[in-house]
Amino acid sequence: MQGFSLLFRLLRVEQWVKNLFIFLPAFFSLKLLQWPSSLNLIYAFLGFSLVASAIYVFNDMRDVEEDRLHPEKSKRPIASGEVSLPMAYTAVAVLLASATLIYVLLVDNIYASLVLLLYLIQNVLYTFKLKQIAILDVMIIAVGFVLRIYVGGLVSNTALSSWIILMTFILALFLAFAKRRDDAFRFEQTGISLRKNMQGYNLRFLDTVLAFLATVIFLAYLMYCTSADVTERFGHHVYLTAFFVLLGILRYLQLTFVWLISGNPTKILLGNRFLQLIVLGWILSFFVIIYINKVI
Repeated sequence: MQGFSLLFRLLRVEQWVKNLFIFLPAFFSLKLLQWPSSLNLIYAFLGFSLVASAIYVFNDMRDVEEDRLHPEKSKRPIASGEVSLPMAYTAVAVLLASATLIYVLLVDNIYASLVLLLYLIQNVLYTFKLKQIAILDVMIIAVGFVLRIYVGGLVSNTALSSWIILMTFILALFLAFAKRRDDAFRFEQTGISLRKNMQGYNLRFLDTVLAFLATVIFLAYLMYCTSADVTERFGHHVYLTAFFVLLGILRYLQLTFVWLISGNPTKILLGNRFLQLIVLGWILSFFVIIYINKVI
């Protein structure tokens, strides 16, 4: 049991929740309940998650000395010494080999495989250099989320609208900048820089960016809900789901500015019941509206 827990922490399995973006294109196109498409998406999700875990392990290997100085990252398996570097190298090789087999034998979509390869190359470059460049580091993270929905679109044979690409990119930017704000707050409080690019950020800049992005997200969502394509496909009531989007944005801003816990978006989502209920409310309301329109 202890070994399983160690593997879970090494692979950061809780971060796999980010890869649920792969299912979004099928959700919006009413293909999520079609079994052949859903099965392929599950395979794509699993393979993508294994590659993401390989990247996490590789990143922890590269940053092991810096992580040992961080109050939270020092507890990671490699930084704490629970996993040796040779074991970590083996884990990366096994993860990448397993993901390759899944995409070649089960997903069987060359274009989705190429997007996954692009995601891997992008993150290797991010680990070596790009994460040290302020603003560009956050842009790379956001592009990674867009690549996730491209995989989902290719595997489910769903054409991606400009809206889903735009909103995914902006939402990912918002979450990534919120995470940088947590680092900037620690830096201004302690004077200890936990990232090499922290000289390019400060609280005033990040607060302005978050307020701007929060506004853009909500306005973009309203424009999406009232666009001709959406009203034609889903009816005229999609705008009602904007209630949950606004509530979610305000809740996250509250967590960021009032309670100062924006350092790990995945951990926040998995540990905050109110935020989970907001996301569930959005999913159910959107599903009901789509279903009713389809039946009518």
